[in-house]
Amino acid sequence: MVPRLLLRAWPRGPAVGPGAPSRPLSAGSGPGQYLQRSIVPTMHYQDSLPRLPIPKLEDTIRRYLSAQKPLLDDGQFRKTEQFCKSFENGIGKELHKQLVALDKQNKHTSYISGPWFDMYLSARDSVVLNFNPFMAFNPDPKSEYNDQLTRATNMTVSAIRFLKTLRAGLLEPEVFHLNPAKSDTITFKRLIRFVPSSLSWYGAYLVNAYPLDMSQYFRLFNSTRLPKPSQDELFTDDKARHLLVLRKGNFYIFDVLDQDGNIVSPSEIQAHLKYILSDSSPAPEFPLAYLTSENRDIWAELRQKLMSSGNEESLRKVDSAVFCLCLDDFPIKDLVHLSHNMLHGDGTNRWFDKSFNLIIAKDGSTAVHFEHSWGDGVAVLRFFNEVFKDSTQTPAVTPQSQPATTDSTITVQKLNFKLTDALKTGITAAKEKFDATMKTLTIDCVQFQRGGKKFLKKQKLSPDAVAQLAFQMAFLRQYGQTVATYESCSTAAFKHGRTETIRPASIYTKRCSEAFVREPSRHSAGELQQMMVECSKYHGQLTKEAAMGRKPSHWPRYTASQGFDRHLFALRHLAAAKGIILPELYLDPAYGQINHNVLSTSTLSSPAVNLGGFAPVVSDGFGVGYAVHDNWIGCNVSSYPGRNAREFLQCVEKALEDMFDALEGKSIKS
Repeated sequence: MVPRLLLRAWPRGPAVGPGAPSRPLSAGSGPGQYLQRSIVPTMHYQDSLPRLPIPKLEDTIRRYLSAQKPLLDDGQFRKTEQFCKSFENGIGKELHKQLVALDKQNKHTSYISGPWFDMYLSARDSVVLNFNPFMAFNPDPKSEYNDQLTRATNMTVSAIRFLKTLRAGLLEPEVFHLNPAKSDTITFKRLIRFVPSSLSWYGAYLVNAYPLDMSQYFRLFNSTRLPKPSQDELFTDDKARHLLVLRKGNFYIFDVLDQDGNIVSPSEIQAHLKYILSDSSPAPEFPLAYLTSENRDIWAELRQKLMSSGNEESLRKVDSAVFCLCLDDFPIKDLVHLSHNMLHGDGTNRWFDKSFNLIIAKDGSTAVHFEHSWGDGVAVLRFFNEVFKDSTQTPAVTPQSQPATTDSTITVQKLNFKLTDALKTGITAAKEKFDATMKTLTIDCVQFQRGGKKFLKKQKLSPDAVAQLAFQMAFLRQYGQTVATYESCSTAAFKHGRTETIRPASIYTKRCSEAFVREPSRHSAGELQQMMVECSKYHGQLTKEAAMGRKPSHWPRYTASQGFDRHLFALRHLAAAKGIILPELYLDPAYGQINHNVLSTSTLSSPAVNLGGFAPVVSDGFGVGYAVHDNWIGCNVSSYPGRNAREFLQCVEKALEDMFDALEGKSIKS
């Protein structure tokens, strides 16, 4: 299974990587057509962003072997070392040379961008569970604003304001500030806007600020992943002005931008949404949305049948819509119900191929469910943060607002699809497959209330490292072994950067986990604390390597080296593209094992986020979404049969209790 959950976003503040504070929501400009009016153009830094460096082959091999060490016994490790040595001195050296040459010919992009798009778009698995994650918003702080119609109107207007601000170049550029007192100021912005785009990154660097790649942002809107045989395509039509609304599996569209590109009045949008919410049409007998949950080749074939059956215009309207707003007719019961509903729902009321679905339940519970091939967590989280801030602080309508007196029966178009017997059979089969698959997924949540970021930082420990250590301890306690673990990390500091993998399972976490789980009485609290410090330091090193890339000569010292996963992936992709027989390194069972990510983890921190989640990436794995807050730690875990999410979470809680006890000098109970 390919890796796919990429929610870790870049922080904005003095710390680097996991556990660092999230980017503050930028200053708004009040209600109207735009969220803000940045004096620095949105894409000002894009041309001068540094290129994603390709690591030295020997460094990649060394890091790969370090990550393999805790997963293999001595005999297996010696075999893997031999495969690595042969690769490094043979075909690997030649492939690396070709990759570097190819990279020099394509200076407009990164060496990983093309292969990464290919990886996503050529995958034939359903996008549901296998790729698409969700992020749930916190409720509106003003409870009366959580009324479904009010929140849907405000969220929609704020999302369109974001679209307009982005396209007008008025959205503040995404910048990672190491010293915000110098770089995140009006004075600096007034100066940097006059620096040519070809040099602007260097101007930001001089004040310890690092602009991030924003090349993915244009795919947020009017975009859809289209199923095609063998490899899908990304489609964007930025001329379209309509919103797609799904309710009870029925499709509605209406314009949210007028002919001049201005936002339709909020009271009109409210009126149209009220009309849709009051429509008594039953759910269709054959809900078309199920097809977007199918195997991609099957869906591609059925889509062709849809097109040839007279549905081409309706499909075009679905594909080109600004985004998909999903209105659910029931309230959310609890966090587990929230996770299931926002991750997959019942299959009838989502268009899983849209760049994102904005889902709003009857009680106002809201989430973004997004398709992953077009982009990563940085772009989605920025959109998420800005929409939450704008919709709660400068809402377009109030609970007392009256919808416009407009005839929605004329303005709102209900899309109808002509279905042949073959299409009805296809939808029925997709529904059966969807229902059967969703029954196998378990999700559970926990909130550890004893402490969080504040306490751990006082102990001089990385909060993210402690959370990851808890997962290693939990798995060891539950299953008696250390397994391949994936933690996503953004490389958006580089032009067309995507992600890199942090490998949290190390010889340090293995030693520390075994001490806590198997022999706590043999170690003093001080010794256990020291092991935790070692894990934290090593995790911090891995994070900086993965996020910041190999150190260019003009970068500060902390920008160490790189991870190894994307480099090895790109070399393998190149070998396949050139028809070269797969090198032995990739046939080594150890390579398969380290890429069989039993623990797939991702974190994000934002004042707008309630929780996020995703499914396991392998059938015998866990999907672990987590966040370390100031005074508590939240964890949202998914599993399939054969693994037990509830038991795993109990083991995570036990691990956190033990670590907090050790940090407070208490003895650990087995």
